[in-house]
Amino acid sequence: MLNKIKNFHGIKNFIQIILVFVFLIIFPINANSAELLQINDVNTILVGDQNRSIYISLYCIDINEKDKVEATEILRRNFPRGTKVKIKPYGSNGQRLLAKVFRVDEETEMTELLETYNSSEKNCIN
Repeated sequence: MLNKIKNFHGIKNFIQIILVFVFLIIFPINANSAELLQINDVNTILVGDQNRSIYISLYCIDINEKDKVEATEILRRNFPRGTKVKIKPYGSNGQRLLAKVFRVDEETEMTELLETYNSSEKNCIN
């Protein structure tokens, strides 16, 4: 009888450990997120973490030349300096990484935000 109780507690502990891992995979901790350092325009976004920084151009978006100033202001309003972001890379364009940039706390994505304001068109390579 005592053996069955020990086995039950062992299984219970094992299930708790598995649930913690599943929870961390589904809801990851924001420790691996980057920080938005600067937005010069939609093709020059500086993102960094504790030990490196990288310039990003938004992937899958085409901004008219006349709308670039307005689009930059929209991004700056919704993604202020210091905002925790995560990036999803899609390739590179010379010196810059082509990526989608997501706000960690709200899951807002920069290209979707610009499409909402009708200042852009989708221009995907794929």
